[in-house]
Amino acid sequence: MGTLVTLTAWTADDQATLQAFDEAFAEFERIDHLMTTWTRESDTSRINAAAGRPDGVQVSPEIIKVVEKATWTSRLTEGAFDITVGVFSGAWKFDEDKDGSIPAAEVVEERRRLVGWQDVLLDARKGTVRLRRHGQRISLGGIAKGHAVDRAAAVLCKRGVRNFIVQAGGDMFVAGRRGDRPWRVGIRDPRGKSMDSFFAFADIEDRTFSTSGDYERSIVIQGKRYHHILDPRTGYPATECRSVTVLAKDALTADALSTALFVLGPKKGLALVENLPDVEAVFVGSDNQVTVSKGLREKLTIVNPPRDGI
Repeated sequence: MGTLVTLTAWTADDQATLQAFDEAFAEFERIDHLMTTWTRESDTSRINAAAGRPDGVQVSPEIIKVVEKATWTSRLTEGAFDITVGVFSGAWKFDEDKDGSIPAAEVVEERRRLVGWQDVLLDARKGTVRLRRHGQRISLGGIAKGHAVDRAAAVLCKRGVRNFIVQAGGDMFVAGRRGDRPWRVGIRDPRGKSMDSFFAFADIEDRTFSTSGDYERSIVIQGKRYHHILDPRTGYPATECRSVTVLAKDALTADALSTALFVLGPKKGLALVENLPDVEAVFVGSDNQVTVSKGLREKLTIVNPPRDGI
């Protein structure tokens, strides 16, 4: 999944917990193999290889679930989230192919024409997914980690671990407490000098916590930052935010929404969040201003304003 996975637990049975951790890590590997585009054998790659063909590709129930959530998010945000941005793979290079280049405008426009979440045709009854047009590609990079975090948390709960944190990059599942206190989770400063530079903290219990930011995979060229969170409507990196953190009941929802809200920006994003049950959000806008949804304002402690900078 191209990220660091960390498991933490408050427990009196170290040996049993470590065994549960092994199973949770194995679950991450299983889902990675299922949803990656880095191998030809994954369900995601098989969907992409069959783009434009009349018959759907038989996929696992988990792919169906994740694609259904992706479609829900796309519809809810009017296309601010769109898994067909996978078509930009190889044009924008922020993964293992990162070389500091920017794609030509004509390349971006050519691929942008192939973006369209409505072209992802899912048949839950048959268990199939297909892409309507030849050349289209999906990427589950904006949502798969959330599903993996949920599944790893389910493994830990099944094994009797009750107080833990599962973290995969910016996605967390926070369960139970650390002794007699709730877990304290930090929100990273988008322009902080290290991974543990936090500008705000919140005490969290039995919630998921997902952050999307422009700092994880990015380059700065001639005073402008280019990053991996693309606006599906333009084909270019989204410009409204520096980071968005979402709290929700499940990591799948939090992961998808943090990406979508990053694209929408603080104004439109906050309006959406305030109408969603069990969802809260913290925005750091492109102007470095912090915006917090109503349900989180009393729970969030801002220790320092985010640093400014490109």
